Amino acid sequence: MKSLESDDENALLAVYRACQQNGEIRPDVDQARVVDRLARLYDELLNYPEISDRRAGLSIKSWRLAHFFRWSGGDKSPPKGVYLYGGVGRGKSMLMDLFYEVAPLKAKRRVHFHEFMLDIHARIKVWRGLSGKERAALGGRASSDDPIPAVAGQIAREATLLCFDELQVTDIADAMVLGRLFKEMLERGVVIVSTSNRPPEDLYKGGLNRQLFLPFIEMIKDTFDVRTLNGETDYRYDRLKGVQTYYAPIDEVSTKALSDAFFRLTDRDVEDADKVPSETLTVQGRKLFVPKAARGVAVFSFKRLCANPLGSADYLTIARAYHTVIMVAVPRLTKDKRNEAKRFVTFIDALYEHGVKFLCSAEVYPDELYPSGDGSFEFERTVSRLMEMQSEEYLARGHGKVGNTEGDDFDGNSQNLSG
Repeated sequence: MKSLESDDENALLAVYRACQQNGEIRPDVDQARVVDRLARLYDELLNYPEISDRRAGLSIKSWRLAHFFRWSGGDKSPPKGVYLYGGVGRGKSMLMDLFYEVAPLKAKRRVHFHEFMLDIHARIKVWRGLSGKERAALGGRASSDDPIPAVAGQIAREATLLCFDELQVTDIADAMVLGRLFKEMLERGVVIVSTSNRPPEDLYKGGLNRQLFLPFIEMIKDTFDVRTLNGETDYRYDRLKGVQTYYAPIDEVSTKALSDAFFRLTDRDVEDADKVPSETLTVQGRKLFVPKAARGVAVFSFKRLCANPLGSADYLTIARAYHTVIMVAVPRLTKDKRNEAKRFVTFIDALYEHGVKFLCSAEVYPDELYPSGDGSFEFERTVSRLMEMQSEEYLARGHGKVGNTEGDDFDGNSQNLSG
């Protein structure tokens, strides 16, 4: 989708209205309110200076004085970020993506929150292994063992605008880092927009030592514009309702059906490479290539995910990053394909545990996929899950949810579609 610039109209509003006119987005009062708020943020960023290497090490007070004549905001605080939460499928991620596309900054980053935190922990690990001289070269204090200010400075130099999808807190390691990390980034002038399924007060609910996390919740309430998006329509489920998800055999009919399903979910033609970009996920410091992805929907071949030496960490990263996965050409698994069968089991388990919707083309139906061979008995559970994942009840679940409940230590967040 191309950004539409206009001298007379806010660019975000122009894009949003164009999407409505061409049928990609349905009229939605709640969404329109959020778009108005993001459009205001767009205007505030028009003359907002990018963060330089020098500024990344400055306090906001010092930076404001240094840029008094360059920024129309004068000596005011940087633009207030937005924390957008609401039910699944209401369009949170879609609206954030539209904003990100037109945001008038070059130094910007849009990232799934889980992937961002993996990156943060990797940077902290690297920092702890550096000498004092190396730490100083990265903008930290040579004598300090505290990596957070230096890591925040690194992030600030890379992105003046950060857009997080699915802000969630699932473990104590993230909880202990977040408060200070956000504080340091905000003090350097980083502007943050984030989506979540939960209001701030429900983040890390039931988590270990949650009382230590409460100051971060208060920070969000104090420094972000907290908005809710809870329209009556679950657009994602609306688009999936009635759609066949498992196709057999592998032929032109199933290939076209999956292509049509991708278009229905994303408004993009999977055969048009210009409209369906690839993506790269980070898994424990490695790069995982995603051939096609748009609006939280990813497309893979069975061969790419199960014939290569991938593991649970890869599949969990995919399950957290995408609310829907389309897999092409799942073969009948013979005895000599036991490794592929084991990977497929692990992959389906990851999707199931995170409520990810799964569409595929396969050579045979689930109960015929792996009838004999090492692990074929355990494969029966995968067959059962494949059957359940085709049900209306499963399709209605939120991303990150299993059944009708959420674990107390897991935020069932999701990317969203609209229109």
